[in-house]
Amino acid sequence: MAAQAAKRINKVGFLVAMQEEAAPFIGALKLQKRAPHARAPIVVHEGSYKDATVLVYSPGVVDGKSLVGTDAAFLTAFLAAEDGLDLFVNAGTCGGFAKRGGKVGDVYCCGEFKHHDRRVPIPGYDSMCVGHRRATPAPGLVSKLGLKTGLCTTGNSLDCSPTDAPIIEESGAVCKDMEAASLAHAAELSGTPFLAIKVVTDIVDGPHATQDEFLANLSTASKALQKVLPEVLDYVTGKSVAEL
Repeated sequence: MAAQAAKRINKVGFLVAMQEEAAPFIGALKLQKRAPHARAPIVVHEGSYKDATVLVYSPGVVDGKSLVGTDAAFLTAFLAAEDGLDLFVNAGTCGGFAKRGGKVGDVYCCGEFKHHDRRVPIPGYDSMCVGHRRATPAPGLVSKLGLKTGLCTTGNSLDCSPTDAPIIEESGAVCKDMEAASLAHAAELSGTPFLAIKVVTDIVDGPHATQDEFLANLSTASKALQKVLPEVLDYVTGKSVAEL
């Protein structure tokens, strides 16, 4: 662990679930598309930024639609780890909560992750399935960029069902998404330091239908990601994990 904390960050991988979220960042850095992966539909773009190697991974597209959810995210992160990354960053959108001060456009660096739709009421299995993983501590990054922090809760549905709502409420989540907890698990298995940068597209406890608000704000959130992700790169490149 000490050796990992001291290692300098020179190879950073970003997992961005949706093509719409990834495209501005890929274009801004002029990353080049790799040849198709031999074992999965994932799409990888690669290039350099200052002294760092940068890779952007997307789970892929089926019938013109980006693959979303925990299965696609976990597979993508597991395969991405084969590239020997120094740091893995989940960059994407999320739902926020008005009751916890969330607003559309807010940017979070999430520090903890749980699943809210894995209900297995058997001792031992209950806590294992929910999980409770943590990101690599990055207090300097949070302070430098003025990011919000908190727990991200993950499930495989865009909406918030009446069954999920009390579980999410109990967790105290500030973000709700469809991949981060699974990505944190994959990063843990591979021993790769992990951060999650999330931009709010919709307010879970707000008056508007989630799907309508998400679609209306996706373009704005993607632009916010394009702004913050180079700032994240500027901060982490060349630092050790312990210096984040």
